[in-house]
Amino acid sequence: MSQEPLVSIGFVAKRTGNAVSLIRYYANQQLIPFIRTPGGSRVFPRSVIRRVSFILIAQNMGYSLDEIRQLLHTLPDKRTPTKSDWAKLSRVFNQRIEQRIAQLNELKSSLAGCIGCGCLSLDKCRLYNKEDKIAVKGPGARYLLGDTPILHK
Repeated sequence: MSQEPLVSIGFVAKRTGNAVSLIRYYANQQLIPFIRTPGGSRVFPRSVIRRVSFILIAQNMGYSLDEIRQLLHTLPDKRTPTKSDWAKLSRVFNQRIEQRIAQLNELKSSLAGCIGCGCLSLDKCRLYNKEDKIAVKGPGARYLLGDTPILHK
């Protein structure tokens, strides 16, 4: 870490647009590296700014802090991550994005078929779920997730 400039926690917070408490939390969770000064203050390598941005983006994408920690462990702690380092992580993100796009397209197709039919009839609609019989297949919008309707008696 001594190779690159060290910055204060306040600098990291201001530069990333986050509260000092969040930066401290990320440090306590071992998501970002820091060192203690002789006076006990935390200082951070300047590259932590990118790591914090990465954490925030990953959280917005639905990654848990444990998943983010695992991804960050693939980056070097003792040097600024290179373009190549970040490219490896972007491939992981791209896979997750492609999966989400596929799920959203599936949902879009299902909704277009359902809402687009215009029948507005709970008696005839394939989504009608009298007595919640589909609940035996698990939580969530079971028909939209691909389960077949259970015929009502």
